[in-house]
Amino acid sequence: MSQIITTHKNTDFDAFASLVAGTILYPDAIPVLPKNINPNVKAFISIHKDLFDIYSLSEISSENIEKLIVVDACSWDRLEKFDRFINKDDLEVVLWDHHMNGDIKPTWKCQEKMGATITLMLRHLIKEEKELTPIQATLFLAGLYEDTGCLTFQSTNSEDAYAAAYLLEKKADLKIVNTFLTPVYGEKQKDILFEMIKSSTRETINGYKVSFNQINIQGHIANLSVIVNMYREIVNVDAAFGIFKDDNQNKCMVIGRSGTEDINIGAIMRGLGGGGHPGAGSAMLKSEYINSDAIKETIKKLVAGSNHVSVHIRDIMSYPVLSVSSSTIMEKIAMILREKGCTGVPVIDEGEIVGVISRRDFRKITRESQLKSPVKAFMKRDVVDIESSRSIMDAARLMVNRDIGRLPVVDDGLIVGIITRSDVMSYLYDMLPG
Repeated sequence: MSQIITTHKNTDFDAFASLVAGTILYPDAIPVLPKNINPNVKAFISIHKDLFDIYSLSEISSENIEKLIVVDACSWDRLEKFDRFINKDDLEVVLWDHHMNGDIKPTWKCQEKMGATITLMLRHLIKEEKELTPIQATLFLAGLYEDTGCLTFQSTNSEDAYAAAYLLEKKADLKIVNTFLTPVYGEKQKDILFEMIKSSTRETINGYKVSFNQINIQGHIANLSVIVNMYREIVNVDAAFGIFKDDNQNKCMVIGRSGTEDINIGAIMRGLGGGGHPGAGSAMLKSEYINSDAIKETIKKLVAGSNHVSVHIRDIMSYPVLSVSSSTIMEKIAMILREKGCTGVPVIDEGEIVGVISRRDFRKITRESQLKSPVKAFMKRDVVDIESSRSIMDAARLMVNRDIGRLPVVDDGLIVGIITRSDVMSYLYDMLPG
């Protein structure tokens, strides 16, 4: 029987989490993700794509569908091109949603007022004693927190809170959740961000681009850390420091954000009497540090003197590299991927990388005869590579921005290794399902 799970357009974290939960409750169903998804969800999927076997509507045949499972939506117009099934008499429709109004008439439903749809689905996952991996628990918590405002919205109830506690017991990672659920900011924050961009300065310290910004503020301004993080991304530097001085209260808040392991913000902030972790930190400075220029010079010395031992791509990459030639037939490629247990390999001709082939490229095959075609007919030719001396965060950022699952590691024109999403996740999160 053909079964499909889908959710609403402009997919948010609760919708995507519910879609993944649906694959656990309905293992024979094909999960179909709409084309339009929220940017933070897109970033999450990009770095974790190998863990979730998700399809687009164009990649499947929906003509013979017998069962449609809809999650986090109850109206046909919120789904992507499924309204043609409204009058299909023999279609079984299953509905999971925490919204109460809609025109979908399901055969069976779990539809209750709740902070998030994932809470409803988690109730059944627990009842059926389904085990969750840490990354699944993290995704589910992101969906729950996004739709409940971290359990602060009026729609939140006690079951949402119990669900959050359960997911934390299952090793949901709050650091990852926080990374993808960046708080919104208002007019005050926008004004400060624009002022920082206008007065932006950058310096090179130990080979890294570092930006400092000194801003006068009045009174408490929420989410200054979000502003500094956005500022760092916009001006494209390795580390950024915001020095926020309030003369009326005789205080100065310093906030730092880093995109490289070589600049340990937590250690730098501890040198100023504050704290944090390698990527983020802050300090409320004492009266003798109120001079902004003096603060800047102190930070520069701390950055220059940082002896943080970094981990580079060469430390975690795989080598020697398993590769194929462009004339290898797809049938042979499938056998290699299956036997070696890998998701993709580079295509190399005469020592030069000419493409990359992955399991997902097999979706392009529509006829059995195409398995006899050479890999060059299906491989991706726009190859993105990286040097072995770059950081793990550099690799992760490339994977997210370019939506790719593996990077050939190239030094002086020669391929010396390969790094995959799984390698990055093992290092950053230590939470691959095992």
